[in-house]
Amino acid sequence: VDRCMVMEPSLGNSGKIKTARKGVGRFEVIVKGKAAHAGLDPGAGASAILELSHVIQKLFELNDPEHGTSVNVGVIDGGIRPNMVAPESRAVIDVRVQTQADAERVEAAIHDIEAVTPGVSLVIEGAIGRPPMERTDQNQQLWRIAQELGEDLDLALEQGTAGGGSDGNTTSLYTATIDGMGAVGDGAHAHHEYIYLDLLPVRCALLTLLLLAPPLKN
Repeated sequence: VDRCMVMEPSLGNSGKIKTARKGVGRFEVIVKGKAAHAGLDPGAGASAILELSHVIQKLFELNDPEHGTSVNVGVIDGGIRPNMVAPESRAVIDVRVQTQADAERVEAAIHDIEAVTPGVSLVIEGAIGRPPMERTDQNQQLWRIAQELGEDLDLALEQGTAGGGSDGNTTSLYTATIDGMGAVGDGAHAHHEYIYLDLLPVRCALLTLLLLAPPLKN
């Protein structure tokens, strides 16, 4: 197999082909502290919530929008009662990275975070589970073929980067891959999601031409 065309929707209603996708990671931080009465003897406790607040700040410092790296703490919970030093807390983190090098760097940085609050313990689980789809030489070769074939169909195709993952993230590790070969539309996962029905035939024609194209150059 020398090529893979992923039938995810195009990138936006202009019909862009997805030639890069961010890698995706999921991490969970679990903090164990020591319960105590917040009024009678707060010094006997160790606040898991206090520690989690430090961890969250360290996580947000890993954000690098310029290089396409996002680290989002999307879920937090902890504590039992307002008058009790929190004995436990938890956070769930979503990570998006542009390159494999960034994936390795951010994953290592997250796992290297250590507790700073006396009396608490910290466990961090998770990994970058879906590798980024990068603009490799073989992927760009397939993209250029698609672009040329698109011209035969009067399509002025453009390429773009998607923040979410797909099967293309995995297939790109093994063979030339382009994504977003499916329907043209917008509003994914929203109530107003739509596609242009009149563009389905030309997208099918583009896929057919790509399937019939000669083998890629090694």
